[in-house]
Amino acid sequence: SVRNIYKAKNRPSDNPLISHVSSIDQLNRKIFNQSHASDVLQNIPAVYHPLIDKLWPGPLTILLPVPQESTLSKLTTADQPTFAVRIPANPVARALIALSDTPIAAPSANASTRPSPTLASHVYHDLQGRIPLILDGGPCKVGVESTVVDGLVTPPLLLRPGGFTWEDIRSIGGLAWSNCKVENKKTVEKGEKVRTPGMKYRHYSPKAAVLLFVPDEKQSKSKDERLAGVKELIENQSKGLHKVAILSSLTFHPNLLPSSNVQVIQESLGSSGKEIQANLFKMLRKVDEEDKVDMIFVEGIEEDKEGLAVMNRLRKAASNNIVLF
Repeated sequence: SVRNIYKAKNRPSDNPLISHVSSIDQLNRKIFNQSHASDVLQNIPAVYHPLIDKLWPGPLTILLPVPQESTLSKLTTADQPTFAVRIPANPVARALIALSDTPIAAPSANASTRPSPTLASHVYHDLQGRIPLILDGGPCKVGVESTVVDGLVTPPLLLRPGGFTWEDIRSIGGLAWSNCKVENKKTVEKGEKVRTPGMKYRHYSPKAAVLLFVPDEKQSKSKDERLAGVKELIENQSKGLHKVAILSSLTFHPNLLPSSNVQVIQESLGSSGKEIQANLFKMLRKVDEEDKVDMIFVEGIEEDKEGLAVMNRLRKAASNNIVLF
């Protein structure tokens, strides 16, 4: 079953999967093979307790040591000494796991390298003919994948920004997480183990080329001057193309449209970090799969709070094709 996940997604086999459970009791019984735990949290290091108390069920994934005697498939861990686990918030997903009483290895239901799905129609677009059915739990409310943290190291690490912010982790996690570092490796060395999904391979990429505009904190020019430069670059990059998309967030305005004959689709990602995060993949897929544009221009945001996860995804979607503005 786990091997078929890799096959359906065309996912590299050394890219680990997150195991999803419906409860900590199920984690103890099914992965740690302990039917009667004296303490329900005995298999979860204390460093995680304040986080899971507040953030489970939800988009938080933690790393735990693989138990010596476990039914956990090595295909989910890429044969590493740790495994990733979370309890999802979606009631349909959690009910499926509870009713089957089986932990489920579940990556995003997209073809490998493509933007993650946030609607059942996105799953159908990527995986039709590769999977037997789609269980529709409704639109994704968060819009990006789970936050992955490693509390097994000192100081603890935020391996992948996601549904909960770095600020959330530090404030909720208490003293142990006050010095939480953010994994900032852009690539993984040849032969190095991939500790969490999203670290090594091309991700979140539409078929159309993506150019990401990143706010420059050191920029001395006025807002109007900066936007004039953005418009000029969009104009130059659009020459010879039939259709382009501009995805704006907090600064871009309709006057950025190029004056050439190119057809322009302009969409707003939102006016707050939460809105932008929720709409990001949906809008990337819309302009790429429905509007079939040749190029996508995206306005980035500051890399704090939700912006850390948003910009992590956009940098990968753009393959670091980035311009400061």
